[in-house]
This record gives sequence, C-alpha cells and structure tokens, in this order.
Amino acid sequence: MTSVPRVTPPPASAARNHPRSPGALFVAFTLLALQGFGGVLAVAQRELVDRRGWLGRDEFIEAYSLAQLLPGPNVVNLSLMVGDRFFGWRGALAAISGMLLAPLVLVLAAAAGYQQLAGYPAVAGALRGMGAVAAGLILAMACKMLLTLRKNLMGPWLCALLGLTALIAVVVFRVPLAWIVIGLGLAGWSLARVCIMRQSGGPPAQPGNAAASPGAGPQRPGAIAAGTTATRSPPEAEQ
Repeated sequence: MTSVPRVTPPPASAARNHPRSPGALFVAFTLLALQGFGGVLAVAQRELVDRRGWLGRDEFIEAYSLAQLLPGPNVVNLSLMVGDRFFGWRGALAAISGMLLAPLVLVLAAAAGYQQLAGYPAVAGALRGMGAVAAGLILAMACKMLLTLRKNLMGPWLCALLGLTALIAVVVFRVPLAWIVIGLGLAGWSLARVCIMRQSGGPPAQPGNAAASPGAGPQRPGAIAAGTTATRSPPEAEQ
C-alpha cells in the first residue's frame, strides 16, 4: 500500500503581508515618521501591525523589546530590524532612510524659523496639543500590548507584576532606565526559563536521543543494547 506523504502546513508568518520592495519600506517609514509627533512608537504599532500587517502583535512586541536593549533610539533600531527582515541590508537602509530623512529636513526648516514663531501663543498651544495627543496614542498602544500578556508563558499576573515594578521604579524611585532594563530583564529571563522547564517537565533532552528513529519514542540504553544483541548471529551460526 502506497503511503501518502504528509504535507507540512506553512508557518503562520507566511500568511502575513509582505512589502513589495525596499521602496515600499522607504515610503512606509517616511509616512510613519511624519505622523510621530511626540513619539513614533504608537504610530509604528498602528502602521506595521494594524494597517499594513507586516508584523503580528507578538512579533512587534518582541522586536521592540530587543530594540530597547540595543544602543540608540528605539524606533530607529526597530526600523533597521524590520527592513533587514524582509530585504536584508537593502531593506534596512531603505527603512532607516525613510525614518530619518523627512524628519531631518523638517527639523532644519523648523529650526530656521522657530525663533521668530516661538513667541506666538498659537504655536505654543499647538505644540502642547501635539504632546497631549502623543500621550494618548502611547496609552492606547500600551493597552493593546497588555492583551498579548494572556499568551505569555509566564502568565498575565507575573508579567503584570514585572511591569508594575518597572513603573514604580521609574515614577516613584526614579531609577535610571539602564538599571531597570538590566535588572528586570534578567529577572524576566530567569522566570521565563523556570516556566519553560516546568512545562517541559525537566531539563532539555540529551543529544543522544536524537539518534533514534523519527517515528519511535525515547528508548532506554538497556533496550537499545538488548535490541543490538538480538540482531547479531550466534557464534555457532557464523562457524
């Protein structure tokens, strides 16, 4: 009887949208940068996840967490990671160019005329209004990120405890952000490792078990030795 080969389903990430070219990345990150008054993070989450679908919500949080650990602006690091993911160094160059080129031109133009316009009450009020809108966007993004904690392997309560600890350390005790990232990052890594070991029921499997056949389960060393001696021909038969 002919066996039917098993078809492996494609990964979930394969069904996501994909930018057509590095030029599409440049345009997307240029528009993203032009909308980021007071902060680009909330706009990045809306554009990359909700609107364009280039990243899943969990993927965006993982990429942003890694971007925070790297030196430099978080969103610039994020643009490099997203561009490199789709088109390698060409995508990374296009993404960071779109992220920085338009704001650089606007900042130079604004710096030339800011001294003449800073005294007008309408300009000062517009800047304060943009700050309030940016705060609301960041708060909305934080609420969306909280929804992903339900699928975290540490559980929502432990994740909320780590987040609350970070909030108290920043707001109440004014701990430097570098110490918070290092301290709570190591604590989260240790707790996640403990949760993984509990779910797997022990330490990772030894490499020797990989030599067994794919369809067979794990075998004890005694059983393997017994099977080996059973297949050998007795000395009388060899004579």
